Amino acid sequence: MSLTYGALIGYLRDSLSIDGADRESELFSSGLLDSVSMVNLLAFIEQSTGISIRAEDVTLENFDTPGRILRFAEASV
Repeated sequence: MSLTYGALIGYLRDSLSIDGADRESELFSSGLLDSVSMVNLLAFIEQSTGISIRAEDVTLENFDTPGRILRFAEASV
């Protein structure tokens, strides 16, 4: 399974009410996501890709922008 840009942006828009996000939109560090939203996003990523995300992988480097999320997911499959 893979996570696509369209699926990720659709989830951000439809499930987390984040409109206008692009590949480089800062999600967590800008305050668009709170901790509960981040947990929901991580669950979506795990369900979409079949990967298991370890706590030590949850960093701004890996998850602060849609582009970083896609790179992390692709590298983890």
